[in-house]
Amino acid sequence: MIQAKNQSYDHELRVAVELAREAGAVILDLYKGPLVIEQKSQAHDFEPVTQADKLANELIVRRLTAEFPDDGILAEESVDTARRLGKSRVWMIDPLDGTSGFIDGNGDFAVQIGLSINGETVLGVVYQPLTGVLYRAVRGSGTWVERPQFEAVRAHVSNHRELRTMRLAASRSHRSPRMDKVVRAFGLQEEVNRGSVGIKVGLIVEQQCDLYVHLSPQTKQWDTCAPEIILSEAGGRLTDLFGRPLGYNRSDLQNRNGIVASNGVAHEQIIHSLAPLLVEFGRKPI
Repeated sequence: MIQAKNQSYDHELRVAVELAREAGAVILDLYKGPLVIEQKSQAHDFEPVTQADKLANELIVRRLTAEFPDDGILAEESVDTARRLGKSRVWMIDPLDGTSGFIDGNGDFAVQIGLSINGETVLGVVYQPLTGVLYRAVRGSGTWVERPQFEAVRAHVSNHRELRTMRLAASRSHRSPRMDKVVRAFGLQEEVNRGSVGIKVGLIVEQQCDLYVHLSPQTKQWDTCAPEIILSEAGGRLTDLFGRPLGYNRSDLQNRNGIVASNGVAHEQIIHSLAPLLVEFGRKPI
C-alpha cells in the first residue's frame, strides 16, 4: 500500500499511471504524422501545439473529472478558470511535455500528471511513450522506475558534492549566453541535452546527471508538479533559483523565478554559487 502523510493515494496513483499510459498510446499513434501544428493563441513567442497535445489532454481531463469530481484541474491545453483556486486538491497536467521534441521526432517528450494538495505536490507520474519508461512517486513512498519487461525499481539520486565533477541535464533548445556563463562558473565538464522538464529530472533520478538549472521564467506549474515529487522522493530537491520552494495552485501559472533541480546534497552549494551570477544578470526574486 502506498502512503503519503498517513493518507492512502493508491487509487489516485493507479488512475494517474493508467492515464499516462493511455495518453502515451494516443500520442504515439500520431508520432509519425502528419501533424497539425498550430500556434497557441495566448503565447507571445511561437509555442506550438498539435492534435496529439489536445487529444491527450482531453483524455486525461475527462477521466480525472469523472474519478475525482470534487478536485480542481489545471491542464495545459484546457481553459484555466478560478474554480481550482478554491480547491485544496488540484491535478496539474502536461499532456505532452516537450511538444517541440515530438514535432522534431527526437523522442524527447513525456506525459506528466501531478497532484497538489494545499499548494504542495504529493503525487507524480512522468511517462515517456517512446521508450515506455515511467517514473512514479507518492510522498513518503519513494520514487519508482518502471520499464517494459522489468520489475519496478526504487530510484535514488547521486551523492556527488563537487560542482565541477557533476553532470548537467541541459535543454536541447533555449540555451542562452547566461546559461553558458553558469556552466563556466560552475566548472561543469559534462552535460546531457534533452527536452522536457520531466525527462531531465529523470536523468537526475537515475544518476545519469546531478543537476539542472533553468534560468528562464517560462516554465509553468504543470511542468514541475509531477517532476518535483519524483525528484524529492528519490532524495533530490527542486526549488527556484533562489532556493525557495515552488508553490502550486497559484493564480500565476509561471515559475517566474526559474528552477534548480539537483541531487539534494549539493543543492545549497548550487544556490550559493548561483547567487552572484543572478545579481550580475539583474535577477531578483519575484
